[in-house]
Amino acid sequence: MGQILVGTCSWTDRALVGSGWYPPGRRDAEGRLRHYAERFPVVEVDASYYALPSERNSRLWAERTPDGFVFDVKAFSLLTGHPTRSAVMPDGLPAEHRDPAVLDAVWARFAAGIEPLREAGRLGSVLFQFPPWFRPGQRAETFLGECAERTEGWRLAVEFRHPSWWEPGQAEATGALLGRHGMAAVAVDMTQTLPSSVPPVTPVTSHQLSVVRFHGRSTAWGTGSKEDRFRYAYDEDELAEWLPRVRRLAERTEQVHVLFNNCCGDAAVRAAETMTRLLDDVPPTDDAPPTPARLPRARPAPGVPPTPGPRPTPARSSSSSSSRRAAG
Repeated sequence: MGQILVGTCSWTDRALVGSGWYPPGRRDAEGRLRHYAERFPVVEVDASYYALPSERNSRLWAERTPDGFVFDVKAFSLLTGHPTRSAVMPDGLPAEHRDPAVLDAVWARFAAGIEPLREAGRLGSVLFQFPPWFRPGQRAETFLGECAERTEGWRLAVEFRHPSWWEPGQAEATGALLGRHGMAAVAVDMTQTLPSSVPPVTPVTSHQLSVVRFHGRSTAWGTGSKEDRFRYAYDEDELAEWLPRVRRLAERTEQVHVLFNNCCGDAAVRAAETMTRLLDDVPPTDDAPPTPARLPRARPAPGVPPTPGPRPTPARSSSSSSSRRAAG
């Protein structure tokens, strides 16, 4: 049985900071991360999607977290074919993901930015979340192959936003494609009422890692603001539906990362607390919800290495991005 690590898709979200979940005296950058890491064993860095991560911040994150804590880092938008603002590009480079020279430079910066996490054993995985227009086909397969070459030795997780990847008739080929590259398939929980809804399938495509991301079940997923899309509070029954699936994943992989992306107020951390309790079969108290201090850090699985391995070949630059100076 592999480890099951439960956490959230950010610890710096403005709505979470403003919710009161962080106690007085622990609301600065260092205090927030230390408070979070005392309660959960994994977190996703989503800021790295919007701006290239910096070596300085990664080093600070590693210093402020205990042994065994890991960061899943979301790939920079340009590296997954998403629109990218010119203002966040390094050295005045154009935001053009089809330009090989631009890609080489951005990959080098991204890899250098997360290198301190890898060196400290804090890099859990790199998440590639592809846009809704990224569909099955030869171009997509070629792109995935190029990503695999650039990230050799890393643990990579892939989330598809177009449902056709996991529809009957395609799902087996999708699993085989990810398996050939050693990429972990990301299972998602989201509303199932929209044409763009990705089905809640749980394929295992890597023996090292499986990832489940809970996006909430808002029907405004494809149309509303960020707050509308992620404004959702899971109840205990909805989370309990996933317990058998998560445990089956843990039977087949070394680690399972369960991450809550319903980042509106404190909904994500509360859902993560509840999921942790359910996985540990701890009944709720009658007088109060479980406090974070009672939460265990992870399910036991001796000998599972927390680091995905060496940096990829193209990452030769030691430069860092200065776009995220707050360090969490």
